[in-house]
Amino acid sequence: MNAHTLPLTTSWRDRVAALLAWLERFPLALLQLLFRVSIAAVFWNSGLTKLASWQTTIVLFRDEYKVPVLPPELAATLAASVELTCPVLLVLGLASRLATLPMLGMTFVIETFVYPEDWIEHLGWAAFLIFILTRGPGPIALDRLIARWFLGRSNSPS
Repeated sequence: MNAHTLPLTTSWRDRVAALLAWLERFPLALLQLLFRVSIAAVFWNSGLTKLASWQTTIVLFRDEYKVPVLPPELAATLAASVELTCPVLLVLGLASRLATLPMLGMTFVIETFVYPEDWIEHLGWAAFLIFILTRGPGPIALDRLIARWFLGRSNSPS
């Protein structure tokens, strides 16, 4: 919106309505990409931290995280595997919806058993992941290109 769009005599309500209409035209594809990259960074960084000191990671899983049922070594391996594979898939937009499922599962486990007091942060993670799961990765994704190349579809589900 620029100064030439609305005359100076326009009411403040009209100006607010025009601003809101302009904001609604923000590209959804860009939001989908930003959501994918943002949540991928959270999980990726956590995975790198686990790898940086594997012995410390095992101790954390044994003494602090205390994930029920799973031995600490297995829980740590599963967590690091999810944190280092799913974010890559999300950023690339490759099997994005599928990649959100283990990340949502991890978020649920972390919230339920490890850090329930951090529910606000986990709610944000879940919101990004659920958005990607339900709306797809968007057009800026390898899934879209693959569908176009191999299936001959120009309007693949995003």
